[in-house]
Amino acid sequence: MEDTDLYAGFVRLHILHHASKGPVFGLWIIEELARHGYRLSPGTLYPLLHDLERSGYLVSERRAVNGRIRRSYSITDSGHSALESAKGKIRELFGELFEVES
Repeated sequence: MEDTDLYAGFVRLHILHHASKGPVFGLWIIEELARHGYRLSPGTLYPLLHDLERSGYLVSERRAVNGRIRRSYSITDSGHSALESAKGKIRELFGELFEVES
């Protein structure tokens, strides 16, 4: 298994987290994830965004920005619920991964 397969869930959670703070768009997400060490191409990111939208976690809207159409993504109620549930599971996993063995 490649590391990218392992990290795909992290990327999805990152997207949901940022979308919970306000609408996000593709290039911004790519740049934000790069700050955290994830290198995503548009060909990788947009299928993830579309999958999150099909799953009901995100909703998109087309907006005119500087004369161009930009699609922005916002979190849905289902996305908020999924993110909150994932946070609990991440806390539990984090505890197991970093517990001190005696």
